[in-house]
Amino acid sequence: MRKKNIEIKILFGAIVLLFILFLAAPIVMLLLKSFQDGTGKFWIHYVEVLSGKGFWKAVGNSLKAAGSSAAITTVLAFILAYTVHYTNLPGGLKKIVRYGAVLPMLLPTITYGFAIIYAFGRQGLITKLIGHQLFDIYGYGGLLIGYIIYTLPISFLLIHNTMGYIDKKFMVVSRIMGDSGFQTFRMTVLRPLTGTLAASFIQSFFLAFTDFGIPASVGGQYEVVASVLYEEMLGSVPDFNRGAVVAMVMLIPSVASIAVLSFLEKYNVRYNKISPVENFKNPVRDGLCGVASLLTAALIGIVFAVVFIVPFVNGWPYDMTLTLDHFRETLQTPALAGVFKNSLFVALITAIAGSLVAYGAALITTRSSLPVKSKRVIESIALVTNTIPGMVIGIAFLLLFSRTSLRNTFALMILCNIVHYFSTPYLMMKNSLEKMNASWETTAMLMGDNWVKTIFRVVTPNALPTILEVFSYYFVNAMVTVSAVIFIAGARTMVITTKIKELQHFAKFNEIFVLSLCILFTNIVAKGVFRTIANYQRKTNKNKGENHMKMKKAAAACLAGLMTLSAFALTGCSGGNSGAAKEVVIYSNADDEAVEAMKNALDGNGYEGKYMFQTFGTAELGGKLLAEGKNIEADMITMSSFYLDSAQEQNQMFLDLTFDAKPLAETSSFYTPITSQEGAIIVNTEVMKAENLPMPKSLKDLADPVYEGQISVTDIKSSSTAWLLIQAIVSEYGEDGAKEVLSGIYKNAGPHIEDSGSGPIKKVRSGEVAIGFGLRHQAVADKAEGLPIDYVDPTEGNFSLTESVAVIDKGDKTNGLAMEMAECIIKNGREELQKTYPNPLYEGETADSAQKSAYPKVFPETLTVELLKKHQELSESCK
Repeated sequence: MRKKNIEIKILFGAIVLLFILFLAAPIVMLLLKSFQDGTGKFWIHYVEVLSGKGFWKAVGNSLKAAGSSAAITTVLAFILAYTVHYTNLPGGLKKIVRYGAVLPMLLPTITYGFAIIYAFGRQGLITKLIGHQLFDIYGYGGLLIGYIIYTLPISFLLIHNTMGYIDKKFMVVSRIMGDSGFQTFRMTVLRPLTGTLAASFIQSFFLAFTDFGIPASVGGQYEVVASVLYEEMLGSVPDFNRGAVVAMVMLIPSVASIAVLSFLEKYNVRYNKISPVENFKNPVRDGLCGVASLLTAALIGIVFAVVFIVPFVNGWPYDMTLTLDHFRETLQTPALAGVFKNSLFVALITAIAGSLVAYGAALITTRSSLPVKSKRVIESIALVTNTIPGMVIGIAFLLLFSRTSLRNTFALMILCNIVHYFSTPYLMMKNSLEKMNASWETTAMLMGDNWVKTIFRVVTPNALPTILEVFSYYFVNAMVTVSAVIFIAGARTMVITTKIKELQHFAKFNEIFVLSLCILFTNIVAKGVFRTIANYQRKTNKNKGENHMKMKKAAAACLAGLMTLSAFALTGCSGGNSGAAKEVVIYSNADDEAVEAMKNALDGNGYEGKYMFQTFGTAELGGKLLAEGKNIEADMITMSSFYLDSAQEQNQMFLDLTFDAKPLAETSSFYTPITSQEGAIIVNTEVMKAENLPMPKSLKDLADPVYEGQISVTDIKSSSTAWLLIQAIVSEYGEDGAKEVLSGIYKNAGPHIEDSGSGPIKKVRSGEVAIGFGLRHQAVADKAEGLPIDYVDPTEGNFSLTESVAVIDKGDKTNGLAMEMAECIIKNGREELQKTYPNPLYEGETADSAQKSAYPKVFPETLTVELLKKHQELSESCK
């Protein structure tokens, strides 16, 4: 018996080993991190988090929003799948329903929030068409719509796939036995789908429960647990210990889900064969299902219509002149071709390897004779992978593999995708396989075939349509994912979604939509190819006689090719560490204008082609510095100065500079400033006029109730831009006076307290609010481009944060060249940098009076992480 089961055991062992290394180990690492503390107080981080202000409210909000959206999503997905399988609607309408249901999964989730704002916001497409805003999109309502759209494709695919394996002849038998229509529906449709419907609810629930992108855009002040996790892991002062605690809390609901699905397993139904039966004629049923399905598809289409409209106009919503400039400028970006190739490679290998893993796991649980305990291991893996947020996996991979050869490689990204998205492909394969005739293996055994031959010759051809669905699912999700890979992609292994995240940092939303369309069209083409292959397979299966041996040989060749490519991807495609590689890798949190100036300085002084530039959000780069230390991919960093101080104190990772730049202010020996970023009040002149609002002169004015609902600011917990606002208020009014002013500003901002530094100017540009507080140079640039944007220097002062350059001690291979480039940027780039960031930083520099802010000031205390934490506490007390 052992000999007969050896193939199954090898397959089982390989799959379990994969998830031990790339699921269990990262989770264990996070668990240990949640208890790690130098003082010996074992539970200190749990006490801090669980007793923290608003934590349990955020958990309750998450349960409510995710639970209600999962219930609605499952009902809608059932109606859509039922319309496709059990009505007599025309085939064309059924295609619209199918395509409409899966459309959202073809786009990056990072664009969902923007699409909702541009559709239902104050200046949104729907609002413009009907003349008024239907509802407030910020808070529970916006989350509900976003979560439903986000989770509908997964839910639909699960239910749609399982419905295809329900034998409809039992409906005829039920009617002959005299059952009512409802009884027939309950016993022959709902009963076989019980397990799948439960799986759909749980999948949808956890996707919503762990998503951060949608709350970041439309969550407003309806804080959810994923937002708390983001603030702890990627806030302006990351705390991986507290973040690990939040991650552990988010895993608790998985225990209940495992118990529920285990209980519902007994309701799964197998059929000996699937009988072709025509649907009963019922015009009322067809009409109701058709209307409900088409309305659902239409709503999805309308929401995403803005993605097709906004990039083709000069400046939404004020200049609606058609243009292709945004497309041309985006697609002519030199690095885009390489990034796009990277995305295709990662998606293809993820789909190949992921399909093999999901198919192998489903075979073990449905078509093998392994013990029940072994099968439960696979089931548990599938459920756990569905409960872990992508950004938690990314952080765990970052911390666990930062000191290994897998760091910044394609292989690690592929493994991350396989683990992250394993649950749905596995359930799709499992639901298909368990609907097939259970006696095939027994019959084959009597004929002398072993298990492997039976799977290859009988099961796989019948499962091929679902295998292609799984392949498509992995490919599409690998193309659109961003939450996990953003932390493990390197400068040489960046993919297109991480490019979108970079553009979000620069608030370039036209370009975001352009790249989203590129991904959409790629995924549409890919799905079309997969569907063509599936249709060809179905036609081939109808004529198995003379083509049988050819099919077997072709299948064997394909399977061998897939395995070879998968093995190559997971062992040989290191990607990040092998390349052309004596280029200096530069990591930066700088804005687009600063990056361009630094590149011009390097290119103009003989360094063109000798470096690679990669930008990140401040918190993301800060997290990488603190987590990776000297093991970071970068050789040189441009970053907020206070972060560099913290990273050096923790990791001793920077070299002392070997050149004297003569800065005006005293700095640490290992960095020197590049830019000084100032804050200012930003206004939308057209909205100000339409709402008849007075022009503010000070930050204190923003606390006036006349501005209620018309202000957007950033949250200092997640963005250092907010520090510029708080520095000015504290400096002018003291801490007690600052509380009063800040409380009024937060009350007026309401749901428009943003997590991203570019959030306020985005809201002001789109007309969602009239006033924001953000980076002064962004408003100056918008005004110069002719947008209805102006800026006000607040009388409390234009406070600033410096960003500096530092060289990481990586050894003789790069230290010398990186130091030369750092000196080149300072000595040759400052003239261009001052056109955007006018504050003098070095001896001999003067500010252009036309660009200089009205009230430049410096906070009386040295800016440190400790001071930032103190001001965060002040901010929280004002909410």
